Amino acid sequence: MPQASCLAPAPASASAREIWSWACFDFANSGYTTVVMTTIYSAYFVAVIAGAADLAEGVGTLLWTLAVALANLVVLVTGPVLGALADRRACKKRLLLGTTVGCVLATAALGLVGPGQVLPAMSLVVLSAIAFASGENLIAAFLPEIAPPARLGRISGYGWSLGYAGGLLTLGCCLAYISWAAAHGQPAEHYVPVTLLITAAIFAVAATPTFLWLRERARPVAEPGGAHYLWGALRRVVDTLRHASRLPDLFRFLCCLTLYQAGVATVVVIAAIYAQEVMGFDSQQLIVLVMVVNFTAALGAFGFGHAQDRFGSVRSLAAGLGVWLVAIAAAWFADRAAHIWLAGNLIGLAMGATQAGGRALIARLTPVSRSGEIFGLWGVANRAAAIIGPLAYGAISGLSGGDHRLAMLSTGGFFLAGLILLVTVDESRGRTAALVAR
Repeated sequence: MPQASCLAPAPASASAREIWSWACFDFANSGYTTVVMTTIYSAYFVAVIAGAADLAEGVGTLLWTLAVALANLVVLVTGPVLGALADRRACKKRLLLGTTVGCVLATAALGLVGPGQVLPAMSLVVLSAIAFASGENLIAAFLPEIAPPARLGRISGYGWSLGYAGGLLTLGCCLAYISWAAAHGQPAEHYVPVTLLITAAIFAVAATPTFLWLRERARPVAEPGGAHYLWGALRRVVDTLRHASRLPDLFRFLCCLTLYQAGVATVVVIAAIYAQEVMGFDSQQLIVLVMVVNFTAALGAFGFGHAQDRFGSVRSLAAGLGVWLVAIAAAWFADRAAHIWLAGNLIGLAMGATQAGGRALIARLTPVSRSGEIFGLWGVANRAAAIIGPLAYGAISGLSGGDHRLAMLSTGGFFLAGLILLVTVDESRGRTAALVAR
C-alpha cells in the first residue's frame, strides 16, 4: 500500500479521562437501539403508525423491515468511503458530531409523527438509523488511537459494558414514564412520543463528554494535484481492497465477523419473537428478558475484555462463540420458560464478549493511519450481517411453515462457521502486518 500521509501519536498518550469520554459515547447511543429498534418504537410503528393507515395484515412489519434494511444498505455502501474521508481530512470527530446531531434530531422528530403517517415515520427511521450506524463506525475508529495494544480488549469491553448500561438506563426511564402515563389513563399515542424525546435527550447529554475531551489525533492530508478529498477517499478504499493480501488476517477476520455477526443480528431481531411464539412469553416477560440480557451482556463485555488482553483475542473470541453455540442449543431444546431464561443469560454473556472482542481485534489488526477506513469496512461487515442473518432465518421459517426451531439451527450455523474461520486468523502475524502497512 502507498505511504500514508495522516499520522497519529502513540495510543498510550490517551488519559483516563479521554478513554472515559470515548466510552461515554457507547453509553449514550445504546438507548437508541434499545428503545427505537428493539423494544418500544418498533412495536409502536407496526401497531399504531402503520395500524392507523388501514394497511393489509403484515404490511406494517414489512415496511418496518424495509426501512431498517434500507438504512443498513446505505451505511454498507458509504461506510468505508466516509471512514477514508475522515482519515484524510482528520475529521472523525466533526463527522461524529454531525451524525450524533442527526440521530438525536431524527429520533426526537419521530415523536411528532402521528398515527397513519407511515412515510414520514419511515423516512425518519431511515435517517436516524443511518446517522446512528455511521456514528458507531466513527467512534470505533478512535480505539486504535487511544488504546495501547496490551489494553485494547479491556478498553473495548469497558465501552461495550457502559453501552449496555446506557441501554438499560434509557429503557428504564422510558418504562417508568410509560407506567406512570398508563396508570393515568393515557394512550400509547401520548406516551410513546415522550419516550422518544427521553431517548434523544439522554443520547445528547451522555455524548457531551465525548466532544469535550476526546482528541482528534490524525492530521489532514494534502491531495496531490488539488484533487478533491472525496476522490482521494474513494481511491484509498479501492487501493486497500486491491491490496487486501497485505493484510490477510484482517480481511479473514472481517469475513469471520460477518458470519458470526449474522447470527448475533438474527438473535437481536428474533429473540422476542421466538420467546413469544415458541414459549408463549407475554409483553411484560419480554421486556424483563431484554433488560436481563442487557445486564448479562455488560458483564460479558467487561469480563471478556480483560480475558482478551490476557489470553489473546482469537482464543477469547473462540470461547465467546462457544458460549453462543451453547446458548443456541439451550434455546433449541427449551420446553419451559426456565430454559429460555437460561438461554437469555448465556446470550447476554456471549453477545457482550463477541461484540466487544470483535471491535478490539479489528483495532489490533488495523494500521492506525487507516482506522476510519478499516472501521468503515467493519461497519460493512456488520450491516451485511444484519441483512444476511435475519433473511436466512425468515426464509427457513417461511419455507418450513413457521418452524422456528428449525430456523434457529441456521443461526447456530453462522456461529459455527465463524468459529471455524476464526481459528485460521493469526493474531500475531496480523498485528505485524498492521504495523508495517501505512
